[in-house]
Amino acid sequence: MFELDKQQFGAFVADQRRQKQMTQKDLAQKLMISDKAVSKWERGLNMPDITLLVPLAQALDVSVAELLECRRISQSEPMSAHQVDKLVKKAITMSEEDPQVRKQRSWKNGLLLLLCFAISLGEIGALRHFHQVTSMAFNDLYLAELLSVIFGLYFCLFAREKLPAYYDENKISSYSSGVFRMNLVGIYFNNRNWPHIMKAGRNWALSSLVLMPVLYGLLTLLFQGNPWLVKIVLLLTYLAGLLIPMIYAGKKYE
Repeated sequence: MFELDKQQFGAFVADQRRQKQMTQKDLAQKLMISDKAVSKWERGLNMPDITLLVPLAQALDVSVAELLECRRISQSEPMSAHQVDKLVKKAITMSEEDPQVRKQRSWKNGLLLLLCFAISLGEIGALRHFHQVTSMAFNDLYLAELLSVIFGLYFCLFAREKLPAYYDENKISSYSSGVFRMNLVGIYFNNRNWPHIMKAGRNWALSSLVLMPVLYGLLTLLFQGNPWLVKIVLLLTYLAGLLIPMIYAGKKYE
């Protein structure tokens, strides 16, 4: 009853954008999101996050009520308490994710994690077979792979896709959920940059499972007889690969 019609919402956004003579890319830049996201809205495939309602309305030069009603509203048109209540309920429900979509995404991410883990086991087995093993550095490879599995489980299956509203209202530089803690230097978390930070963490967790054994093999060949160099480069690469993309994403979309 109170759900927004995605097709109607998308058509209204597209019409108002064209009236403002903006491209999808222009609108996306104003909102600091991707033009693909705008395209999905206009095609009725997705809805914006509730935190984007006000900036989207400002960018299109419409009111939030007009966005939710998907039509222009005359200033002389009276709005009853029932209509106001209806708009509020629309705003509350508009960004709620379909449980089925969330379940499908978790299955997809879980399968990707399992595939990358299986590949990494094969690579480690190959390294042992060809004796490219120095015990001290090899232990650090195990550590890196274990961290990737832990981060992968969190980012792929347990990380929340949306932060509480107070993150958008205040400058908060730390996040905690159960045993998980995150603090990125110079980054304030909000619902604009959070999805991109999570995506960067997820991508590294998955790719590092496959890439770190390969890097270990190359470093062993390059620094023969010097496991300390292998150890240092391996761990520095892992930390840089994890933190730099997350910090970049956090700053870019902050």
